[in-house]
Amino acid sequence: MTVNILVVADSALVREAFVNLLSADNEIHVIGEASTGEEALEKARSLAPHMVLMDLPTQGTDSVAIVRQLVGEVPDVKVILVGAASDEDTFVEAMRAGARGYLLKNTKATEVLSAIRAVHKGASLVDPMMMTKVLAEFRRITEESGSQDGLAGLTETELSILRLLAAGASNKEVARKMGLANSTVKNKLTVLFSKIDVADRTQAAIFALKHGLVIDGS
Repeated sequence: MTVNILVVADSALVREAFVNLLSADNEIHVIGEASTGEEALEKARSLAPHMVLMDLPTQGTDSVAIVRQLVGEVPDVKVILVGAASDEDTFVEAMRAGARGYLLKNTKATEVLSAIRAVHKGASLVDPMMMTKVLAEFRRITEESGSQDGLAGLTETELSILRLLAAGASNKEVARKMGLANSTVKNKLTVLFSKIDVADRTQAAIFALKHGLVIDGS
């Protein structure tokens, strides 16, 4: 597996740090660098990277607009953002625009590499500190839309599991609250993810909140 990555950052020092980190991994190939939003879009269109690792903010074009254009114009590209915990508005809007990951600026080097591998394999990855923010945003959207579409074919057990995921429950907590073995929960999650066409717990929790599966009082 070789992951071709475009690195985007205003600061030359940050770009160099990212390039040095990524180049030390023999499964990752840095195919280009960009310092502005416009340059990032231009290089992504010509180089067609598997992934864009983008430090926020970038000069010029609005960061959310960059994400939206990258996802819309570059086939199968996955965007991971590196930002601050305080930048809630950009985080929420960027995830809605199609970003597949959001890491904080104090993320450890090994965790950055792990995130790249996970996202490349199809997962979505959000720093735990930010997860409550995205869940709150989708809960707000759900309350406004009241959407229940897309739930046909799910069993009552699967709906209950989704509600617990939306509330942030771990596998062990799901098992305890539903009186199931841990192995049973893992098997049910595998089937459930396939049914609703998601790759991981984060996407499943977002799906649950978008479809109104919220536990009262959670």
